[in-house]
Parts: sequence; C-alpha cells; structure tokens
Amino acid sequence: MHPLSRTARLTGAFYLGLAITGMLGFLLIRPQVFVSGGSVAVLEALAGNLPLARVGLLLELGIVVTQVLTALWFFKLFRGVNSFAAGSLATLGLMNAVAILGSAASLSTAIQLAESSSADAAAQVSLLIVLSEGFWAAGVVFFGSWLIPMGLLVLQSGFAWRWIGWVLVVGGIGYIASIVLDTLAPEAADLVSLLTIPATIGEFSILLYLLIRGVHSRALVPAREPVAA
Repeated sequence: MHPLSRTARLTGAFYLGLAITGMLGFLLIRPQVFVSGGSVAVLEALAGNLPLARVGLLLELGIVVTQVLTALWFFKLFRGVNSFAAGSLATLGLMNAVAILGSAASLSTAIQLAESSSADAAAQVSLLIVLSEGFWAAGVVFFGSWLIPMGLLVLQSGFAWRWIGWVLVVGGIGYIASIVLDTLAPEAADLVSLLTIPATIGEFSILLYLLIRGVHSRALVPAREPVAA
C-alpha cells in the first residue's frame, strides 16, 4: 500500500472512532444522564444512572483521544500540500479536543458529587453540567471551523473527489453561521439544524472516502519531468 494511502486510511479510521464515540456519548448517553433543568431533577437523573454516567464519561474521554489523533493524522496527510492550511486544520481540531476535555473534567466532578452526601450537591451538579454544556458550545466553534481548511486541502490536493471539498467548505461556513444564529435567535432552531446538514454530509463523505479508498489514484502518480527542447 502506498504510504499516503496508508496515512489516509488511518486518518479515516480515527475519524470513524471520533464519530462513534461522539454519537454514543453525546447523542445517546448524555441526554439520559446529564440532563438540564431543576437542580434536584438533575441530581436525581445522574445519581440514579451512575453506571451509565461513567460509561458516558469514558466516551467523552474517547472523543478527546480520537479528536487529537484525527487532527494529528490530518496534518500528517496534508502537510506536504499546504503546511499552513494543514497546521490550521490540526490546531482547530486540537482546540476542540481541549474544550471537550474541559467538559469531561466537569462531568467527572459532577459524578463524584452525585456519589457524595454533600448538602448542596444538587446545585453544584447542576452548575457543572451547565459548565459542561458551555465547553461543548465553545468546542463546536472549532469543530465547525476545521471543516473549512479541510475542504480547501481536499480541493488543493486532489486526494478525494472535488465535490467533497466544496461540501466541506460550505459545511464549515454553515456551521459557523448556525452558531451565530443560535446565539442571536435561539427560537430559529429549525433553520439552525438546516445549516448544519452540509457539514454532516461532508464529514461522513470524507470519512468514508479516506477509510475505504484512501487517496485518489491521480494523487499518487508522480508529476512527469518536462521534456527538454
């Protein structure tokens, strides 16, 4: 296997790990145990599901690890194409990992408080979960932004189909627009959801392309030497 294709497939595998840990942890487990609302209800939801909460915490840490690996391997894959864009892509991915690590720290502390007999545990747990949500909101900014250099690098490198690059760029812009809209007009939830659709399509497209195909064959053909006159 060509070294570039091997790097691309490893990048796709790490990206798949990020997608799996994110879907299981953030979309499946988090809504069941790390809920928002009144302090007492928040504590009861967590204290009544501590084993599941610990699984959710492990998945949150799994998001951090796979995000870091994905960011680093994207840099390894694209650094020969455009070092600045590849560095920007990796940096934005690592910043998202730092934000999610802050969320994991908040959830870990909340779980410890839920196991304690502290008199003000309910208020503290509720605050920590809100803080965790804040870390996720901050991380989304970086996670949306990294799609833009990712798409530009796909277009510049020819490693994958060009339409994937364009969808990634549009998806990154749409993600940022959705964050602005959600902040200024929270009631426009339907429009916010629509703006994130291109990002989802772009992410799964590049993930599957890298994992299954690696790098487009035309990118593996060395440039021909110019013929002397």
